[in-house]
Amino acid sequence: MLFTFRSKACAEFYMLGSHAATLLDLIGKPATATGIITTDQLPDAIAAIEAAVGRAPVPDRQDDGDAVHETPREVGLAQRAWPLLDMLRRARTKGADVIWVSR
Repeated sequence: MLFTFRSKACAEFYMLGSHAATLLDLIGKPATATGIITTDQLPDAIAAIEAAVGRAPVPDRQDDGDAVHETPREVGLAQRAWPLLDMLRRARTKGADVIWVSR
């Protein structure tokens, strides 16, 4: 399943269903075929995602002098959440809703 997120505040983007469902769950929205995050709900949605990202594990780093290497890892919550979080922030600034549809 693929989710399309849209807002009059910025360009649309696509997200895999499992990732979208995780983020929508964080903000208390069901991952239905269509949905909306209204302008009134934007501040709480942004705060919920930011809090979850803040609690997410940080990648391990190894310092061997001048070079710093990260251990290989999966894409984390911060990377997955960034497109939606950016859209929510832009929508809040412009007073626009965010909608999604899935196929």
